Amino acid sequence: MHWKIAMIPLHEQRSSTVLTLDTFEEAAEKVREVTLETKLIRSPYFSHLTGNQVYFKPENLQRTGAYKVRGAYYKISTLSDEERSRGLITASAGNHAQGVAFAASRYGVKAVIVMPETTPYIKVERTRELGAEVVLSGDVYDDAYERALELAEENGYTFIHPFNDLGVATGQGTIAMEIFKELPLVEYILAPIGGGGLVTGVATLAKLLNPNIKVIGVEPAGAACMKASLEAGHVVKLPVASTIADGTAVLEPGDAVFPYVQKNVDGIITVEDDELVAAFLDMVENHKLVVENSGLLTVAALKHLDVTGKKVVSILSGGNMDVITMANEVQNGLIQRDRVFTVSVFLPDRPGELVRVAQTIAANNGNVIRLEHNQFVTANRLESVRLDVTVEAFGASHKERIVAALEAAGLRPELVATQM
Repeated sequence: MHWKIAMIPLHEQRSSTVLTLDTFEEAAEKVREVTLETKLIRSPYFSHLTGNQVYFKPENLQRTGAYKVRGAYYKISTLSDEERSRGLITASAGNHAQGVAFAASRYGVKAVIVMPETTPYIKVERTRELGAEVVLSGDVYDDAYERALELAEENGYTFIHPFNDLGVATGQGTIAMEIFKELPLVEYILAPIGGGGLVTGVATLAKLLNPNIKVIGVEPAGAACMKASLEAGHVVKLPVASTIADGTAVLEPGDAVFPYVQKNVDGIITVEDDELVAAFLDMVENHKLVVENSGLLTVAALKHLDVTGKKVVSILSGGNMDVITMANEVQNGLIQRDRVFTVSVFLPDRPGELVRVAQTIAANNGNVIRLEHNQFVTANRLESVRLDVTVEAFGASHKERIVAALEAAGLRPELVATQM
């Protein structure tokens, strides 16, 4: 775990919003007009796995599929009629886009959303369905942000920042109020970090309600801009962001929210992409919940939390994932856990040899799901041909048993990369 190393006084903010208990209560009252109730879900599986009492705050079940509607709606509610009438614009990797589009539709005003070209299809389409005009630009959030600023300048739109705004952060922080109402003795809250808006709101309110609570931010290892900034003692910009957690692929955290993170966030955990794949499988199999990769950061981080016996809440920030991405993660997760593997065997090209392979696997409770027969990998195909067999197993020990049985049958098995 990487703990914060510096604290500095709060600097003058761009927003007139001040993060006080009164403003959080006002925001909570306002966002209740549009949000769904996302009650905590206790996780027996992760509680047993970690030795803590683990709960999930399922904002993946929230209206628009993510928590972002909270900050967007509250922020827009604080604008003047003149600011709203000019039209709204924002940059987003997807979830804030839908939050702004939804809130704008409630107020009957125009919304323009600039999204990275890499944004999952479902997020783009959902944003359009909510009535917003979508502009695709760049590879990551920061590229889209620059384009949104240009369009705001050209057309006079009011810009709604997805994270570097204290009004937005206040709306996001209402999650903490709901957590405390359901679980007053919560001891740890885990929140994903992209640019820092969510963790700022959650950590600030949590510390106001209980100064002894621990709030841990979680970032993808390939886009850990907040961790880098905390270590430097000031906001820094990463040269590149590389992660499957597209919603948190941010190069630079917000400078307006950064001091609040320094003051109120107790540590940062970073998570690798393959851990997110495993977490996706865990959530589908054990909780029947679809959670997008950025929302899975706090699930994967549970295994890194070096405490036991604590009441822990992981915020599942969103669930906007397209079916192709889901299928890919399921496949990769099964391969990662040795529940699907491919073994190559060499055998004479004569009748009955394929049956021998199949019978050996079946006798050990393996399930053949794919066969590839190649006669041209050896000089003499009559002497030996290659058969690649993709097998479904129960896990690593079962896989080892099947491979050992093939070896005992004289089939010379070799494990090879699985191509699904």
